[in-house]
Amino acid sequence: MTYDIIGDSLPVVICKVNDGETLITERGAMSWMSPNMKMETKGTGGIGKMFGRMFSGESMFQNLYTARGGNGVIAFASSFPGEIRAFHITPDRPMIVQKYGFLASEASVELSVHFQKRFKAGLFGGEGFIMQRLSGSGTAFVELDGHVQEYELQDGQQLIVDTGYLAAMDASCKMDIVTVPGVKNALFGGEGLFNTVVSGPGRVYLQTMPISAVAGALRPYFPTSTN
Repeated sequence: MTYDIIGDSLPVVICKVNDGETLITERGAMSWMSPNMKMETKGTGGIGKMFGRMFSGESMFQNLYTARGGNGVIAFASSFPGEIRAFHITPDRPMIVQKYGFLASEASVELSVHFQKRFKAGLFGGEGFIMQRLSGSGTAFVELDGHVQEYELQDGQQLIVDTGYLAAMDASCKMDIVTVPGVKNALFGGEGLFNTVVSGPGRVYLQTMPISAVAGALRPYFPTSTN
């Protein structure tokens, strides 16, 4: 497989697939394809992983697209302004990505649910409680919201991140939740009561326009029901 990611802030990844090669997507991710790309819907990974994908915000079932009778073309477009990133997953370097972040991958990449081990991180971490884990080996395409800033954290190095801005990280990174210090800061600072702390070692990807923040900014402008 080869691919091109085009489209600036409204991106699409166009994959050129070899004869017999299969790509895995979530429901509704395909945008266009050549006629020889054949689709099959399956519940991959067993019942446990199927329910795990459901809890991580994805469908229990996945669509498998295979090129038959020659090379094929298939495209997957982002559902929100931002970036599509291609992550090269290896057995020793799995990735953790935000809910709804997975777009498509080679069939050798495995998608599963990732629960934060610390209950406090799950309870107050917003999107951080249930995330998606990409493991196995191959290329995976992930949707990220807005512009993406990448950091390489050393062992013990930390970043404090507002909830929702953590888009992806190496599985070697750790995530925890800390309270905003000071009563006035917490109540009147407008930043909420909790922040996310990400600790290295590993790569961290932060997004500038999480969809949850956009929804919150637009909410006051939506008409309210009079019933």
